[in-house]
Amino acid sequence: METDGSLTAAAPREGVALRDGLDARLSGLGLLYRDLHSHPELSMQEHRTAGIVAAELRGQGWDVTEGVGGTGVVGLLRNGEGPVVALRADMDGLPVREATGLDYASTDTALSPDGEPVPLMHACGHDLHTAALLGATAQLAARRELWRGTLLAIFQPGEETAAGARAMLADGLLERFPRPDVVLGQHVGPLPLGSVATRAGVLMAAADSLRARLLGRGGHGSAPHTTVDPVVMAAATVMRLQGIVAREVSPTESAVVTVGSLRAGTKENIIPEEAELKINIRTFDPAVRERVLAAVRRTVEGEAATSGAPRPPEFSELNSFPLTVNSEGATERIVRAIAAGGAQVHTMRSPLSGSEDFGLLATAAGCPSVFWFFGGTEPSSWEGADPAGEQPSTVHGNHSPFFAPVADPALRNGVTHLLDAAAEWLDSV
Repeated sequence: METDGSLTAAAPREGVALRDGLDARLSGLGLLYRDLHSHPELSMQEHRTAGIVAAELRGQGWDVTEGVGGTGVVGLLRNGEGPVVALRADMDGLPVREATGLDYASTDTALSPDGEPVPLMHACGHDLHTAALLGATAQLAARRELWRGTLLAIFQPGEETAAGARAMLADGLLERFPRPDVVLGQHVGPLPLGSVATRAGVLMAAADSLRARLLGRGGHGSAPHTTVDPVVMAAATVMRLQGIVAREVSPTESAVVTVGSLRAGTKENIIPEEAELKINIRTFDPAVRERVLAAVRRTVEGEAATSGAPRPPEFSELNSFPLTVNSEGATERIVRAIAAGGAQVHTMRSPLSGSEDFGLLATAAGCPSVFWFFGGTEPSSWEGADPAGEQPSTVHGNHSPFFAPVADPALRNGVTHLLDAAAEWLDSV
């Protein structure tokens, strides 16, 4: 994550006052975080997590609605006339076997949507996001004399599959609750503790994942001439797909095409009937996205025709993430508020090729949104490395089985960033 250096902090605002009493909460909040980390749940299966969130919010005095979009939870706190501020955290884990060695490491398993048993891990930090937002909601509820307005705490399921934000919107998120004037969110990552990184404009890539089913004609491995081999077809397709970015995307544009899964056959001397590719496309411009998506389909269909496939390939969408775009003026306000709270805020030089469904909420509401990254790694791990360059190879990033944010003080920082950002938007008293 390349940055252009830190921003100068402005004078502290109400967010600092909202922290009064936070230190007394941190022990309990840390236990809650460790419990969430030990018991991750797959996307759209976050029943236990949602129950914990709802109970915590009710105990803090929020109006709580469960089951929004399946397993989503929405907390509503009205405190007089003023802006409506939405704070969002995601709750889902990943099918990863944890290798952190933590005494609260996950050993849980679950059934995948395909019915296969998989290990579970909070390998992307969503447990920290959830705990941090619960810490912020507790402080905001306890210090209502400092602010005026309405708060929406959105605990979203299914971020990893891009299903959760759409499900909550389809379930009437914007009709059943006050429409926000701004949507704010954050993500822990391998940055050094105490640092925050973001940028106005495009922050993260759009991502589209497709399944391509290649249909051949099976037979005995000793008689390949009587078959149409989908394994050879798939192999040729994988190699040909790599030429899209190399030869069809301008050097001044950017895109990524990845084949992350190729499945075919069950035995070495049987040519199967079909093969399956799972393809991921990442882009930073809507026009490039459409062009690359069309090129992927054309390439897969072309290789099937060249192979003499008896039927054209079949495509299905696995998921689709929009561009994450930070609103210009709102980003400047939030950056200065978080910097005033003591964080070293860095402006990212370029967008990340990772993806989020966070932006769907503000797009649907027609309001500004701001998303930022905050550090969860010991600064010593970056010693000798260029802070404006790539992360060191010894630092484990999100989705790694070794990813383990330093809970103290990363959790506290996550709470204070949300408080600083919310205070910037809410009316002060």
